[in-house]
Amino acid sequence: MEARTVSARPAADRSLPDDRKPVPARGSARPDVALLPKAHLHLHFTGSMRHSTLVELAALRGVHLPDALVEDWPPKLHATDERGWFRFQRLYDIARSVLQTPDDLRRLLHETAEDEAAEGSGWLEIQVDPSGYAARFGGLTPTVELVLDAAREASQASGVGIGVVIAANRTRHPLDAKTLARLAVRYTGKGVVGFGLSNDERRGRAYDFEGAFRIARRGGLLSDPHGGELLGPASVRECVDTLGADRIGHGVRAVEDPRLLERIVDRGVTLEVCPASNVGLGVAATASDVPVRRLFEAGASIALGADDPLLFGSRLARQYELARTEHGFSDAELAELARQSIRASTAPDDLRKRLLAGVDAWLAG
Repeated sequence: MEARTVSARPAADRSLPDDRKPVPARGSARPDVALLPKAHLHLHFTGSMRHSTLVELAALRGVHLPDALVEDWPPKLHATDERGWFRFQRLYDIARSVLQTPDDLRRLLHETAEDEAAEGSGWLEIQVDPSGYAARFGGLTPTVELVLDAAREASQASGVGIGVVIAANRTRHPLDAKTLARLAVRYTGKGVVGFGLSNDERRGRAYDFEGAFRIARRGGLLSDPHGGELLGPASVRECVDTLGADRIGHGVRAVEDPRLLERIVDRGVTLEVCPASNVGLGVAATASDVPVRRLFEAGASIALGADDPLLFGSRLARQYELARTEHGFSDAELAELARQSIRASTAPDDLRKRLLAGVDAWLAG
């Protein structure tokens, strides 16, 4: 199967898809960031799929993939305008359409967990909107239960701890979000660890979803909405003040408002910063323009994330490599980024302690 997938692309540099190649460290004296223990807190379900799996399943299910998902992968995206976001969402929906059986979902999570282990991730929080799969898998509740079962199996096989963040779609009605929040709360302590809000910020204010997040927080779930990616500081502020965010997906635009950034630091809100994604969607022109260094030096807690490797072509270790090469992070600073990701996670205490000890060992080594 793998050979068939790779044959569609130039052989010189496609022995593995880009998102599965090991990340080289610059200079033999510097330790490999893929060996640095860390937590991955910003990864979307469909977007975690291996490119090779997408191509294989598309052929098996008779789904036509556009060139952007085959020969021209990873696609060239620019989603800061409505047309660009529509194209991004269309590619995402096509990718989702190849997942048609329970075994497809189990395979996705099994392979994702394998990839996380190879990237040094000991704990993964994967975000899923069950509404996108409910029609195919018997409704919202059966879909959530299928994902949770698959996550447990993948965790046991890989050794990577996995928590699930149920995400509402901000382009849908807030009542739908309340339904999802109530469903998520039913599985608190059974694999669901948080409640999120994703999709285009320009088409749904965080304010409108306060009721859903109130339900989730009262049920003991982490508040983890997206904000400050396609819109500016006002979007981040609503996540903090209205949704009671514990973490914010992206949040990079907070640097444009020093008082807001100070409040984020004071409240201990973690920003899930995704450098490759920010470049891929046109939020930043280059990786060096993503304000990782500015946020770090302001005292913000940062958890680097890969967002959607299927569409952006790189996984978690690459984000640490970008912090090293584009922002001049020392090994001690990279270790602190890893610690921040672990502390901001919902991982069990014993796992946190093991991962934090592993960070110290990586730095000492």
